Amino acid sequence: MAASTLSEVARLAGVSLATASRVLNGSTRKPAEDIAERVREAAEKLGYVPNAQAQALAKSSSGLIGLIVHDIADPYFSAIARGVQEAARQQNRMVLLASTSGAPSDEREAVAAFAARRADSIVIAGSRSARPEDEQGNLELAAELDRYCRNGGHVGVVGHPIVGSAADEGYHVVEVPNEDLAAELADELAASHDGAFVVVAGPEGLFTSDDRIRGFQRGLGDAGRPRAEVIRTGFNRAGGYDAGLALAERIKASDERLCIFAANDVMAIGVTAALRAEGVWIPRDANIAGFDDIETLRDFRPALSTVYLPLEDIGRLAAGDPDGGSVVGSVKLRRSTELPVESETA
Repeated sequence: MAASTLSEVARLAGVSLATASRVLNGSTRKPAEDIAERVREAAEKLGYVPNAQAQALAKSSSGLIGLIVHDIADPYFSAIARGVQEAARQQNRMVLLASTSGAPSDEREAVAAFAARRADSIVIAGSRSARPEDEQGNLELAAELDRYCRNGGHVGVVGHPIVGSAADEGYHVVEVPNEDLAAELADELAASHDGAFVVVAGPEGLFTSDDRIRGFQRGLGDAGRPRAEVIRTGFNRAGGYDAGLALAERIKASDERLCIFAANDVMAIGVTAALRAEGVWIPRDANIAGFDDIETLRDFRPALSTVYLPLEDIGRLAAGDPDGGSVVGSVKLRRSTELPVESETA
């Protein structure tokens, strides 16, 4: 059966189309209550569903928040999404989700789609990139966001500003102290590990990964230790697994006991899985630490040393009050970086 129309509701209620629209689409211009009640009864009888876009035009608000993440399957992004959802619930809004590959060109398409649906605000969570292959995408994303803000939209970005964006109104960044926290982690690890350090990180030019590398190297330097070797790979579990395979061969071929810092937790999980598959065990044969303290780690063994970030709070800040507070993280040392126990077996 075809959906009922607003014209049919108006006809049944005995009012004009404009009057029916004012009642059902949330206009500030309200008819008398007896007329409004007649329109609502007609709509209920016909099973009429109001048009969301028409309501947005009438109210100058769609009640929608657009959320853009790189990969919703990644626990880092799903935790931020929970925070955005909580903020949206408090604001009586709904969340539209776009999960992209992380390419700025894909993010631009998502911004354009949200703008076309008159989203009240847009949250972008994911590392910015200065890689040459992303240069054109960055320009297009910045232009799309600037246009959205000029038309009254609000944007919250997690981590770093959008590369090239000139927007100064309706735009705020939730800064994450990646560099300082990575430096703190390196200082803590240097106090208990005498051997070499290796960093497993994302591609060069990925801001979040580069910040964490820079901080970790600074922390080692402050502790009087040599710089860590850096292995570049995919900024995900698969990238960590590939790096872990190479590191396993190196560890088995020598008596070297490495301390491995993976630039995020899912990479650390990938590294550990690859080491285990090759007969290298944590913390017996090597130490490993990650970054983010994702929820998945509750079931991970051995318990992973990492840097805690309040991911849900980050999501709430990005979707809510730009002056609602700052991000405070902390280092959590666990069994994956403890000194090995002589009696421990694989």
